[in-house]
Amino acid sequence: MLERDGYELSDDPDRIDLPLVHRWLATDAYWALGRPLDTMRAAVAGSEPFGIYRDGRQVAIARVITDGALFGYLCDVYVDPAHRGRGLGSWLVRHIRDHYASRGLNRLLLVTLDAHTVYTPHGFAEVAPGRWMECDLRVVS
Repeated sequence: MLERDGYELSDDPDRIDLPLVHRWLATDAYWALGRPLDTMRAAVAGSEPFGIYRDGRQVAIARVITDGALFGYLCDVYVDPAHRGRGLGSWLVRHIRDHYASRGLNRLLLVTLDAHTVYTPHGFAEVAPGRWMECDLRVVS
């Protein structure tokens, strides 16, 4: 556990406040609007979640889906609106980057429409066109 300015950053999955995280993402995160609670529960269980806490209450979340050796996918990065503007998202992303680098992972991938300025200072760069491909399973028939 790390501490900064009264906040705690933890990778303890038992501290994740699933109902709160679900409410944040399902009602306020463009990428997860309407996500069912059971889906969120399965997603957290199948990933390595990180949280930031203030006075015992969760104020931020991020998850990494990883093979544990080479690759990780950073997702569901969210900071409670009441705690934004304090650098918490940046702290969380930097910690996750350093954590997985120390474990020997070669690459972290993420997808964002509008938060490039959060990730760029921590070494994330746009991927060159023509290299990465996607299959959006929501539209495959």
